[in-house]
Amino acid sequence: MIDKILHRYLDPTDTLGELLFGLIMALTVTLGAGLFARESVVHRHELAVALIGCNVAWGAIDAVLYLIGTVFYRNQRIHFVRRLKEAPTDEQALQAVREEFDLEDEPLAHEDKAAAHRIVLEWLRHGRTERAHLHRQDYAGAAIIAVLVSLTALPGILPFLALDDGYVALRVANLLQVCLLFWIGFNWARHTGANPWRTGSIVVLLGLALVGVAVALGG
Repeated sequence: MIDKILHRYLDPTDTLGELLFGLIMALTVTLGAGLFARESVVHRHELAVALIGCNVAWGAIDAVLYLIGTVFYRNQRIHFVRRLKEAPTDEQALQAVREEFDLEDEPLAHEDKAAAHRIVLEWLRHGRTERAHLHRQDYAGAAIIAVLVSLTALPGILPFLALDDGYVALRVANLLQVCLLFWIGFNWARHTGANPWRTGSIVVLLGLALVGVAVALGG
């Protein structure tokens, strides 16, 4: 049910990517705190507030970037359609289609490939050329992104609220977030046909490496 609602507005890969982004942000806070804090000076509530603030802020930023990217991509396509309509010859227009959509390496016979490219060209030539605008579903997608990135702070926050020992809570938070990194990779593999266990492990290693870079650079 939740998947259907999410994927009505966002591609599954985008959904998992936003969750990965949010977890990396949260892990940067908790792992960074774990590296520099001693057992007696882990302030649970301050870390919880930092996690919420970090992920809510970046969720809002990422949502705005999503809207900017959406309208940019649509207007880029419209600009391309205008170029096709203004092309002096069909051959130049077909070459532009091949380059734009990277169609040269399609696994088709030469005759079938030429026919397919011409179909794409004719379809695009009938496209509208008015400037693109954002629609209601775009704003819904941006809102979902903001919520997803914000919610990824929860696995890190819950141990701080449930456990009295701040140092133990920090370790549990890190463990939960690493497990969720694996879960994201595991689910990513379902959409790509890759090995789930291998993909989950790679996402964990990649996520930790990115967090390490962020912490080392003071992020």
